[in-house]
Amino acid sequence: MKFGLKKRSNSLDLGTIRFLKYILLLILLWQSYVFAQEPVQKSSISIRQAKSPLPSPGEAKKPVKDLLAVSKKDSIASDSLKLQTKGDDFDAEVEYKADGKITINNTANKIYMYKNGQVKYKDIELTADYIELNRDSNLIHATGKPDSTGAIVGKPVFKQGQQEFEADEIRYNFLTKKGIVYGVVTEQEGGFIQSGKTKLMNDSTYNMKDGKYTTCDAEHPHFYLQMTKAKVLSNKKIVTGPAYLVVEDLPIYFLFIPFGFFPNSPKYSSGFLMPTYGDEINRGFFLRDMGYYWAANDYFDLALRGDIFSKGSRGIKMHTNYRLRYKFSGGLDINFYKNVFGDKGLPDYKIQNDFAITWNHSMDSKASPNQTFSASVNFSTSQYDQNNSYSLQNYLTNTKQSSISYSRRWENTPFAMSANFRHSQNSRDTTINLTLPQMTFSVNRMYPFKSKNSSGKEKWYEKIGMSYNFDMQNSINTKEYKLFGSNLTKDWQNGIKQSIPISTSFKALKFITVSPSFNYNERWYTQQIRKAFDPVKKMVVTTDTIFGFTRDFDYSVSVGASTKIYGDFMPRNPKSNIVGIRHVMTPSISFSMQPDFSNPGYGMYGNIEYFDDKGRPVSLRYPYHEGAIYGTAGAGRSGSIGLNLNNTLEMKMLNRSDTTSKEKYKKIKLLDQFSISSSYNLAADSLNLSNINITARTKVAGIDVNMGAIMDPYAYENGHLINVFEFAKTKKLARLTSANMSFGYSFKSKSKEEENQKTAAAAGTDGKPAEKSEDQKIIDNARKNYPDIPEYADFSIPWDFRFDYSLRYSKPNPVANPSVNQTVEFNGNISLTKNWQIGFSSGLDIQKMEVSFTQFNVFRDMHCFQMSLNLVPFGYRQSYSFTIRATAAMLQDLKLSKQESFYDKQQY
Repeated sequence: MKFGLKKRSNSLDLGTIRFLKYILLLILLWQSYVFAQEPVQKSSISIRQAKSPLPSPGEAKKPVKDLLAVSKKDSIASDSLKLQTKGDDFDAEVEYKADGKITINNTANKIYMYKNGQVKYKDIELTADYIELNRDSNLIHATGKPDSTGAIVGKPVFKQGQQEFEADEIRYNFLTKKGIVYGVVTEQEGGFIQSGKTKLMNDSTYNMKDGKYTTCDAEHPHFYLQMTKAKVLSNKKIVTGPAYLVVEDLPIYFLFIPFGFFPNSPKYSSGFLMPTYGDEINRGFFLRDMGYYWAANDYFDLALRGDIFSKGSRGIKMHTNYRLRYKFSGGLDINFYKNVFGDKGLPDYKIQNDFAITWNHSMDSKASPNQTFSASVNFSTSQYDQNNSYSLQNYLTNTKQSSISYSRRWENTPFAMSANFRHSQNSRDTTINLTLPQMTFSVNRMYPFKSKNSSGKEKWYEKIGMSYNFDMQNSINTKEYKLFGSNLTKDWQNGIKQSIPISTSFKALKFITVSPSFNYNERWYTQQIRKAFDPVKKMVVTTDTIFGFTRDFDYSVSVGASTKIYGDFMPRNPKSNIVGIRHVMTPSISFSMQPDFSNPGYGMYGNIEYFDDKGRPVSLRYPYHEGAIYGTAGAGRSGSIGLNLNNTLEMKMLNRSDTTSKEKYKKIKLLDQFSISSSYNLAADSLNLSNINITARTKVAGIDVNMGAIMDPYAYENGHLINVFEFAKTKKLARLTSANMSFGYSFKSKSKEEENQKTAAAAGTDGKPAEKSEDQKIIDNARKNYPDIPEYADFSIPWDFRFDYSLRYSKPNPVANPSVNQTVEFNGNISLTKNWQIGFSSGLDIQKMEVSFTQFNVFRDMHCFQMSLNLVPFGYRQSYSFTIRATAAMLQDLKLSKQESFYDKQQY
């Protein structure tokens, strides 16, 4: 066989040319397809609208800016990617990026973003695990992707301004700002909206179908309002069609509404307040707390509520809050009730008017550093709480107090002033005490004899200090029904008191501190009295009240001395942990002297002379200012010596138990206080020695123990004290007239933080954690290899318990029967789980063997609901209340409650 080569022709036939054209066309198509599918890893594309041919694949691989800008007016950079879009044009830059990859399909004119894709256009921001952008229709499609366990991760999150929501799938048009959202979850001022299908109408309005409204923040809410359809206007309102309640996936169709309207404003707004209803024994069926709330402005609001009862009782309540930032804030409540009890025509029928005023006000410290103003007013009629209060604490309160105060000080000066209004009342006997006003002006302690440029040792006279106090009061103590009919000059007590104390101190014999002092008081009043003996009544009576300015004064001189005496005991045993015991005694002695201001020479006392029933002459002195608000000068000369001895006892030990502490020694107080005090009146003609007072305080096994006693040094005979010491008659130092003792202790569980600190401290000085036990290692490995194994139950239940014991003994004289009172009070709380809490409080009168007021509380946190039970199981105030309510404040009317109090029959 021969082999050879043909001679090559200079031209191609028509079939060959056509074949080559087809091959070239396929090559070009393949290159275009490869370019369209070329991935760009972790980069961004800049696209501008222009009518230019597509770049080559080589140009597509260049890194470009992280910016998608589409605008007809923008210029085209030489290294930009030039693409042509169809339809409406974007009027702003569109930024997009992804953590995974970005793929551009020029054939379909789409951009695909994988793994945490993000797109921004104006104030719109969209993030999702997968995002698809269609440049022709301006539509964007975003979804999440399932992970290895099948759970959807990277769900789309849509943000526009302050509006934000999460969804399962989003289809959105950037230009028309309309779209379809599936499985949307959005928060609206404390409430959550879940929708199966939502149509976005614009940036603030969207329509929903098969939606849920709830305040439960769980992914699968425990309760919700199933809405067949609804329209939401962001930060304005939510309007629904037919809706019904679903609790724990159980639809309750009979609890439905044909339509609903929910205010949804970020600012509080005005509206009607829904009432509660129920039944009382005394006042009948009721509608309570119905009214209107007025959101006036950012500075104050107003709520008006009313109560109405079937038996004729009614009430009105007003509440307002006010606040001026950096200036002041407060709240005011005014309540009035007209209560009708019983049936008309029967003996128990009565009408009673009650009112209450509560006001609290505080001034911001930033408003003025040199002045303050505050108010805490709690004033009501004596029967208000008994007739109208639904709080057990208020019902048990017998006293109320109020105060309004203003104070000012002048910077860099010793001057200061204050003005106060005070009120106190007792609801048992309707007594009320009112002080309106009390004004004080004071000059702080100053040293007038101290040299400004002194040098060397301070002279004794330079230590003399003095101050000045001015006090003015106008007050009344009367019954409640007499208050508004009282006369300012006749029934009210008023006056002015001025005091000038002068004192100094110095050392005597190096160890004794001597403190002499002089005190002058002057009182100004607007009235004084005159008394005389009435022969008909055979008693001294007030015959006249003289109105006009009058004064009263007194002065006294005193000197005191004190020192400290130390006694130390050192144990001889070198192995003992006790380093030493120290006993500190603080004896003090004082002497005070005051003249007899009832002497006629002072002009502050009157004298009455008369004969008693037996014809004996009697001379009686009385003060012109008897019963005055600041009192009067004392009668009788006084020269009193005061004696006091205070003791403390403490022990110093080696700190061997705590190896982690840097302290080598620790101090333990064996006796916090043990003091004995009494006084002796040199000017008295008999019974010169006063009662002996003993007080003690110590700690035993961590329990604070307080003790006290009063002892009378004089003997008792024929119904009165005699000027004979008890020791002379019975060989006893003194006679015990009263004693008391009290102690209490609190127990509580240790928190996990304390346990962790204790474990860390036991780890050693090197700071390394303590090695785990073999059992704990096995458990940890099992949990690591088998995640489905549940954690063991945690039995470290938080709890606390406290008890208080008190003992009181009284026997004022030897013939009286001794009185002993013993009481025990205890209370505690226990948290069975983080959601279950139980509390209790009770007491026992040991002498009467009666249980005092007892109360139990049970609380259950059910995530979006709260359950509470309050129970008083026995006694005069036997009652209970049970409530299940929504946790959210905006659903405060969504509750189920039942109670039976000490005067209610039942309430729903």
